[in-house]
Amino acid sequence: MKQIFHLALVFLMMFVLAFPMNVLANGEGNIDGGGGGMGQGTSQNSWTPGMEGVRVTVVEAGSGTPVTTPIDLTNKRLSNISYSFGKVCKISYSKGKSLMPSTGAYGYVNPGQSLPRLISSQSLGTASIEAIKSYFTDEQVIRSIAGLTGMSFDALTGGRYKLFLEPILYVKFQGTFVAMTATEAALYDEITGGSVRRVLPSIAFQNLPLSMFLETADLGYPAWSGPRAGVRSNQEVKTSLGLGIVRFLEEVPPEVSVYDYEYRVNTEVITSVTVRGGQSDPDHPVSVTFHVGGRSMTVRGVYYPEGDSQLAWIRWVTPSNPQVMTITVSASGGGYTEKSTITANIVDLNRNPPPDPQADDRNDGFSEGPMPVYPEQTSTSWSIWRPWWQPYWVWHGGSEEEGGYWCDHGWWEFDLDVYHASLTAAMGIAPDEKNPTASGSTLKSGYGIQEIVTANVSTSQSSAVTPAQNAVTYFPEFGYQRFWRLLERTGSGYSARFEFQKNEYSTYNRRTHFTPIWYPDGSYAPYTWLMDSWTPTGMLSKNLSARVSIRGNLWMDWHIAPQKPS
Repeated sequence: MKQIFHLALVFLMMFVLAFPMNVLANGEGNIDGGGGGMGQGTSQNSWTPGMEGVRVTVVEAGSGTPVTTPIDLTNKRLSNISYSFGKVCKISYSKGKSLMPSTGAYGYVNPGQSLPRLISSQSLGTASIEAIKSYFTDEQVIRSIAGLTGMSFDALTGGRYKLFLEPILYVKFQGTFVAMTATEAALYDEITGGSVRRVLPSIAFQNLPLSMFLETADLGYPAWSGPRAGVRSNQEVKTSLGLGIVRFLEEVPPEVSVYDYEYRVNTEVITSVTVRGGQSDPDHPVSVTFHVGGRSMTVRGVYYPEGDSQLAWIRWVTPSNPQVMTITVSASGGGYTEKSTITANIVDLNRNPPPDPQADDRNDGFSEGPMPVYPEQTSTSWSIWRPWWQPYWVWHGGSEEEGGYWCDHGWWEFDLDVYHASLTAAMGIAPDEKNPTASGSTLKSGYGIQEIVTANVSTSQSSAVTPAQNAVTYFPEFGYQRFWRLLERTGSGYSARFEFQKNEYSTYNRRTHFTPIWYPDGSYAPYTWLMDSWTPTGMLSKNLSARVSIRGNLWMDWHIAPQKPS
């Protein structure tokens, strides 16, 4: 079947590999980007235009989980790279993997046909977006990528996988040549107390991350709507920049959400914006006001150094009725927010529970479908600038007798405090305790099961993180869609517990879900998506599943005999 290669990428991010011939396939590009001037380097810290590459990882289309070891592609012959950070995908860093410098030999691949220009520079100029789109809609290019990553072309383009792309910079830092992606540059800058930003601000935090970003949100990463030039903050780089995604679908255009957030009803959430402009310090503070549902919430003392930015957020509870809300945001004190309007879709998941199972239900053609994989993020981090005064005393006038005096001509310095949050969870199911013939985790079809989900959220800033608040379970007899159960939170706080709501069709009003009488012998595996632990950088969530065994059916427990004569 004819394929369309949908691109969710930006600016300088495509490449051609080992096939020099051009065999064009139908496709469409979703490409944009930015950059700016890079200033001058020094003998110890510099970048030569063209010293660049791209990291390619095959990931699952649903979860974004990497399924191949990343490969680094470059046009350059590299023999002087002293260290890198291994072959790690941005997704792995987003999920909590630590940055680990590596002094081993740097591995890379030179493609048979040269990559297009990836990172803008004043000397080499910018790349042709049309040429980049042409490269990545070329069937032979996709075939060569499949070969390099160890996959068949059909498997790669069948819709189950996506390509995750990251631009790579080869740069001299403190006299040593280093290979790093935009995400690795931001993480290394945080670890070293800002040393990368001090000497390589433009190339590492402007041209590199802005060479690739998403136009359409995907795999938990947002579309970039911020400036196309200017030095970006570490937080912006980690959460939104330095990445591109290629998805392979049949001829169906991707759905594009018009909402910035999707929340559940009656849920405590966090909504955030990025603030920048000038410098905000205790002498010239910036405040941000959110207008939500008829009330105003102001965040005061949003501090950041000149040329950088800061996240500002509010913690609030969504309404009890489904609706689309418009949140307006404004800043005062010399700063501005990169979004002035936020749309939030408030949904109610407690509206489609399974119907009453019947004793004569049948489904002779049933076959179990694939278990879904919803977006998952189990750890995240964010940062807050903390200003402190650097005194600088200057003597004015003559001697003390002549009226001289000391005056503090100091200035505000900033430290960056990094905070973290992580989510762990477990799911267990078991036959209902009222089941008379269950044995361990084995039951007959037609009887009920019970479920318990436990969720633990740990954080270094509890005021900025909510507990996990919702969990919804889907069942194999409905193809993991059509009907579901919103679980009830029976234990609150950062160590929460969730169970089935009481079943209106249960004789004993049990927290149970009845398996269908027709379900075949074998494994029975519900799936649960745990969600709504909100942080300044988005929602923590987790995919869970558990299994019991079906053997026989409820009718086997019935015995019919003639009535004894009186």
